[in-house]
Amino acid sequence: MQRDNFLFITHRRPDGDTIGCASALSQALREQGKTAYMLFNPDITPRYAEFAEDYWAADEYVPDYIIAVDTASCQLFPTNADQYRGKISMCIDHHASNTLFCELVCLDGEVATCGEIVYEILLAISSNISAISAERLYVAISTDTGCFAFGNTTANTLRVASLLIEAGAPHKLLNKNLFRTKRRSRIELESMLDACIDYHFDGKVAIATITRDMIESSGAIEDDLDDIAAIPGSIEGVYIGITIREMSSVQDCKISVRSLPQYNSGAICAHFGGGGHRAAAGASIAKTVGEIKEELLVVLADVM
Repeated sequence: MQRDNFLFITHRRPDGDTIGCASALSQALREQGKTAYMLFNPDITPRYAEFAEDYWAADEYVPDYIIAVDTASCQLFPTNADQYRGKISMCIDHHASNTLFCELVCLDGEVATCGEIVYEILLAISSNISAISAERLYVAISTDTGCFAFGNTTANTLRVASLLIEAGAPHKLLNKNLFRTKRRSRIELESMLDACIDYHFDGKVAIATITRDMIESSGAIEDDLDDIAAIPGSIEGVYIGITIREMSSVQDCKISVRSLPQYNSGAICAHFGGGGHRAAAGASIAKTVGEIKEELLVVLADVM
């Protein structure tokens, strides 16, 4: 491998997949004697910070090779990555909606997680994956599949996770910390969300709202909202679960859609300029919750 001085870019509001992949790649390259860092992501939450803190690049670091991971478009870059637009050497991704924004793209839209792609890359770098890299990749794969409970989970997902456990990933501790531990503020927020769910199309669609007031009154932080979008879709009889969350203002919202296989979440979000996977997708919309609900019902009427 002739290249050196790598920098990995993660997407805005980073999840476990993008952070896990970037940190695993950084670690693996360092083990090969390379210089590798991650661009600091200002949106990172305490939930994932521990997996990235050893890899943040210094402000003066000048990379020769820049790689975006788990990022379908440069529009999803954090604000401090704007300087690298048009300079991305490679993108590693699993979103079928990837815009192919750089010349070299390693894309597999059939796998559940970007972590599965990175696992194969790490095997190409070295036949032995270290326990540290295995831990990071387990975070990537487990979080993007809801601890292997989401419909995107495949036999390959489980196979790779098993191999990562064999390589030293502390799966028991990670599962407890990431999936079976909640702050009290999260419980309070869930109770508020449950109380405001609206049902449509004979109960096949559930739409939940998370307002800024709800977040403030519950004392919730960003970590408390991790995977909260899955709640409406977990209700018996619901085929499509949608969460509308107010972001910086009442006219700045994000929708998250989760659906059963017969419906396409990505297609629903595409109506709002968003995208994602068939089972899970999202979009950012500069409208109020009420306006978004009205538009959603029109879009859903064509597919229900």
